[in-house]
Amino acid sequence: MTGIHAHPHPTQAVVLAGGQGSRLRPYTDDRPKPMVEIPGTGTPIIGHQLAWLAAEGVTDAVVSCGHLAEVLQDWLVSADLPLRVTTVVEKEPLGRGGGLKHAAASLPHPDQPWYATNGDIWTRFSLREMAAFHHERDATATLALARPRIPWGAVETDEFGHVLDFIESPPSPYLINAGVYVFSAGFADLLPERGDHERTTFPRLARERLLAGFPLPHGAYWRAIDTAKDLTEAAKELAAQRGS
Repeated sequence: MTGIHAHPHPTQAVVLAGGQGSRLRPYTDDRPKPMVEIPGTGTPIIGHQLAWLAAEGVTDAVVSCGHLAEVLQDWLVSADLPLRVTTVVEKEPLGRGGGLKHAAASLPHPDQPWYATNGDIWTRFSLREMAAFHHERDATATLALARPRIPWGAVETDEFGHVLDFIESPPSPYLINAGVYVFSAGFADLLPERGDHERTTFPRLARERLLAGFPLPHGAYWRAIDTAKDLTEAAKELAAQRGS
């Protein structure tokens, strides 16, 4: 039997929240990147993420902290959270793959699948659908794929070099890693102790056809918060959503 109700979806997740956020300064001078607030919401990025995970059936989250970890930990203790949260701190930089492995060791159900998300992603789509996609393909790991808008205007020409049209911020022709994942139970064992899994574990799984890519559903909201401009754009998009 296949389909969205044929298997249990993950109820545990890792949030990677240890980044420096140097391109978001001065916002990140006194807080880690996931603690930066989306203007107009009064809630930091990680607050939006945890609410989304809980709405998608996650009951336990492990937050991997690094830069200014105590600021994030203090907020998690004081916030009214919709799920159970544990924090782990990297004492020394382990790289993205090592950090993921370190955090996964604190998941409450090591024999069950799990979600993971980068701490600077603000998105909304059905994680349950993504988990069903992962299950149907018998994948070891599945990454969400986004098609972000190019920040420049594009120029369309014909084969003779005549300009036909100007297109403001068109969608990229390429899919990118959206920073949201579904992992099978054994995935953590394949991660490096330190280093980047996107250069080691993922290419190996791709060669073995065990890595799947889930395109975000049409119209799903997705934005990586990397710069002050991203914060401004996110606030504008939120206002437009509320106004529509």
